[in-house]
Amino acid sequence: MSSPTTAPDMADAPLLVRLRGIRPTLTPAEDRVATEVLADARRASDLTITELAQAARTSETTVLRFCKRLGLKGYPQLRLGLAAESAMPREQRMAGSDISATDTIDDIIAKVAAVDSSAVEETAQQLDRAALKACADAVAKASRVDIYGIGASALVGTDLQSKLHRIGLVSFAWNDPHIALTSATLLTKQDVAIGISHSGATAETIESLAAARERGATTVAITNFPLSPLAKSADIVLTTAARETSLRSGATASRIAALTVVDCLYIAVAQRDLPRVRKAVAETRKAVSSHHLTS
Repeated sequence: MSSPTTAPDMADAPLLVRLRGIRPTLTPAEDRVATEVLADARRASDLTITELAQAARTSETTVLRFCKRLGLKGYPQLRLGLAAESAMPREQRMAGSDISATDTIDDIIAKVAAVDSSAVEETAQQLDRAALKACADAVAKASRVDIYGIGASALVGTDLQSKLHRIGLVSFAWNDPHIALTSATLLTKQDVAIGISHSGATAETIESLAAARERGATTVAITNFPLSPLAKSADIVLTTAARETSLRSGATASRIAALTVVDCLYIAVAQRDLPRVRKAVAETRKAVSSHHLTS
């Protein structure tokens, strides 16, 4: 089994990005604090610790524990962080709001655009540079790259596979759980396995990545939650920063965030042998050029 290579590092991520990333690991009482903070960061920044504890139906001790979970020294740092994020432009604040029954078409467009653009910007901001480099190094020298994803994550996996395939790297994207498992058991320490899951809790993807790790392959998780079960099955973790609300589960934002990571990984891999990559891209473009209609 491989030993962990790069653990997720969220220390430099925006406060609310960190909160969304660790939220699945919070206790029920801590999660009630998170609900109050995410519902209205500006309002929460104005509350005393006692007022926030009362609003979340919990104790001041729980609020302090919540701050520690975010890597903060205490409650004053939480208020300052929330105040800073509340001062962001209106478009960025809208990225965290859900669609309501009274929204106009203009509101819908603005909110969707805000959440999608925010997904790209915040993902790029918090993406672990050391983890990305480690992943690119591993993929560039791998004998084979297997990619696992179910549902919307399968679309991201197919995009990555097509990119790697186009520059001459042997890669496969599997979205059938049985085929993914049989594939994983054939991998070796010369190979890389990449599991993609926004939640990091997709059982089939976790199972395939764990099987690949048992065979000695370098394992990579692309997920929104750095403490998720999928992340724990990986040697390298690349995190996204997409916001999903009640109407946006499996939404475009999560795929855009994952595709941003995939694009960064692809370019980092390609950069290692630019002359060969440019030649491969030119040749593949020429191969399909006759299938493009001209006016």
